[in-house]
Amino acid sequence: MLFHWLAPLADRHIVFNLFRYITFRAGMAAATAILLSFVLGPPVIRWLQRLRVGQIVRDDGPQTHLGKAGTPTMGGLLLVGSTLIGTLLWADLTTPFTLLALGVTVGTCAIGFLDDYLKVIRRRTEGLVGRYKILGQGGLGLLVGVYLMSRPISPFPAEATQVPFLADHALVMWKALYVPWVMLVITGSSNAVNLSDGLDGLAAGLGAIAAATFAVLAYLMGRADASAYLGLLYLPGAGELGIFCAALAGAALGFLWFNAHPADVFMGDTGSLALGGAFGIIGVLLKAEFLLAMVGAVFVAEALSVMAQVSWFKWTARTTGRGRRLLKMAPLHHHFEKVGWDESKIIARFWILGVLSSLFALSSLKIR
Repeated sequence: MLFHWLAPLADRHIVFNLFRYITFRAGMAAATAILLSFVLGPPVIRWLQRLRVGQIVRDDGPQTHLGKAGTPTMGGLLLVGSTLIGTLLWADLTTPFTLLALGVTVGTCAIGFLDDYLKVIRRRTEGLVGRYKILGQGGLGLLVGVYLMSRPISPFPAEATQVPFLADHALVMWKALYVPWVMLVITGSSNAVNLSDGLDGLAAGLGAIAAATFAVLAYLMGRADASAYLGLLYLPGAGELGIFCAALAGAALGFLWFNAHPADVFMGDTGSLALGGAFGIIGVLLKAEFLLAMVGAVFVAEALSVMAQVSWFKWTARTTGRGRRLLKMAPLHHHFEKVGWDESKIIARFWILGVLSSLFALSSLKIR
């Protein structure tokens, strides 16, 4: 909104010219989201405490987690709210990049909110049934895929996607596969982040790293000179998506202030599904789905660990009559807890791996 109100005044005074620059507005969006988190965090936590929206901890997990029972959850409302306000204040709201990113984030947040509501308020242990959760996420992907096919927002075919390490090259998939592909990316990303949200600050810290990385990528792809130099697809308007990414990074950092170990609040599925959904739509819009897997390598590893654990257990149960575990516990961060690693050490090391993944992804832009 501030962009629409103040940028036109640049002809009257040079100071308003700042609002035309994406870098300035991205920085302000991040700062706004952080400050909003700081200001709104305490009252939101008190509000959740009054509602008795406390975390439910399973007794078959690490015993150190039992003390976390009752800690306020659904704090993802703070994370998503700060992201939305930061984006609405500083981004160009006429670009489909911004609107689609906001829409998917709100949609996946709503799915997560319903899941948390059923678990902590209605006391349904399983929350939202898994197939309905997948149906909701897939439905959002379906809407996005159909929209992008019918109303392309870039000079390139909707079904084209960039291939890492290959300059000026895009993989154009079969049109019939594009919508299912979008559904898979958004659903997979949303659930991968959700699976990573098992330790204090783990998902928030990794989310801030990934969002900051995509802010840089979106800015580069939104500039004709930078994209040409790096051999990236030039997507006019993609720079505005960088403002959304900056706001998301700021909101994640602001939330981490209260979510750091020992956590005062958890994001719950309300936040983790929204955070993952945001990354999914960012990857789709930037035609960077393969880079998404590189930037979010830790999220991918967490999801694969669950898939491997379940598959191995079922296969050994069918072939030997007794199911065996590949890991001591899945997702992967719980395996390291069972091995004996301290929670803070796991979080810090996973953050370091997240930084390395992002650096590798950014380096791949030049190794082409």
